[in-house]
Amino acid sequence: MHTPTAPAALRFGVNYTPRRGWFHSWHDFDPAHAREDLAQIAGLGLDHVRIFHLWPLLQPNRKLIRTAAVDQLVRLVDLAAEAGLGVLVDGIQGHLSSFDFYPEWTRSWHHRNVFTDPEAIEAQAELLRVLGRALADRPNLLGLQLGNELNNLVEHNPVTPDEVDHYLDTLLTAARSGLGAEGLVTHSAYDAAWYGDDHPFTPEASARKGDLTTVHPWVFSANCARRYGPRSPQVQHLAEYGVELAKAYATEPARPVWVQETGAPEPHIPASDAPDFARATVLNAADCTDLWGVTWWCSHDVDRSLADFPELEYTLGLFDSTGRAKPIASALADAVAKLRTGPHSAQPRDTALVLDCTPATRSVSGPGGAYFEEWMRLRVEGVRPAVVRAAWADDAEYLSARGIRELIRMP
Repeated sequence: MHTPTAPAALRFGVNYTPRRGWFHSWHDFDPAHAREDLAQIAGLGLDHVRIFHLWPLLQPNRKLIRTAAVDQLVRLVDLAAEAGLGVLVDGIQGHLSSFDFYPEWTRSWHHRNVFTDPEAIEAQAELLRVLGRALADRPNLLGLQLGNELNNLVEHNPVTPDEVDHYLDTLLTAARSGLGAEGLVTHSAYDAAWYGDDHPFTPEASARKGDLTTVHPWVFSANCARRYGPRSPQVQHLAEYGVELAKAYATEPARPVWVQETGAPEPHIPASDAPDFARATVLNAADCTDLWGVTWWCSHDVDRSLADFPELEYTLGLFDSTGRAKPIASALADAVAKLRTGPHSAQPRDTALVLDCTPATRSVSGPGGAYFEEWMRLRVEGVRPAVVRAAWADDAEYLSARGIRELIRMP
């Protein structure tokens, strides 16, 4: 396991969604098309992409990992290097944009719980070992992630928090053994891990397992944008809040946090508000110490010739489905350029709002919750509150390590 450290300079990138064919393009991977997409991304001044293959194509049988599919993935990493982009690879997809991708050996007559079945866990571990070995020598590889928001699979794969811990520990160990000493090994979860009462993927698992903490602060979670409005402080500071909330659950005071997914989904964020939202999100998140970086969702709109996506998925890209840069792309590029060219160093937060909740009352810290609203009230008033959990509020050594000198209790 790496000793977590934030990078010397913030990283800014995008989650890569192929313009032609979405992720179904893996069925007939075209390097020329990928090269064109990646050049557009690099042209915005971004420095990395997060990429996703499909689990059924990589591992159609529990004992078969397709060399051709692994080679496709490595080829995409190399194409990103040609464009000057670093790459984080997500291994097990898993879940993408409201669709689940299960290999048939986990379904129907052969159903296996992907989180608890020992043979299913070992198969996933072996896939991660194979991917790690295939990618380990790529100089632009940032790391290997277990998969995208694996907790979205809980509905069809019941699991307890202890079983989740075993699953994550097993897969993180496998990914590290394949990748070797270099590169990040991470995992991700959607917002229920932070806001969902009794959700089996816990904040502690997100904030303590893997080499850094990833957060996916979406404005549609808990109806944040609809509850407060698309131009509200609650929306524009949501990613910043997500970073601070994540830091409160870490045992290592300086553990880095990566805003790995955030975006401007319509109609939650109308297209006319998207540029301002992008600027505010990036600049406010950059006001957090120990931020690793921000990775926008996503690069390209889903083409409307593809059916059955939720409406918001068709317009999430920085580029439309013809490859034209949208106004939000310019706004994001401008915010990134500002942070890279001007003097920037986030100052430590010496005031913290104390969070007192249990797994069964986790929703107090989500949009609509009493804690969330008090934190946002303080932020609007000009306070830059950190988050400290009640269990550590009397730990002088911990508070000192985080630079916190004043605690505010909930009214």
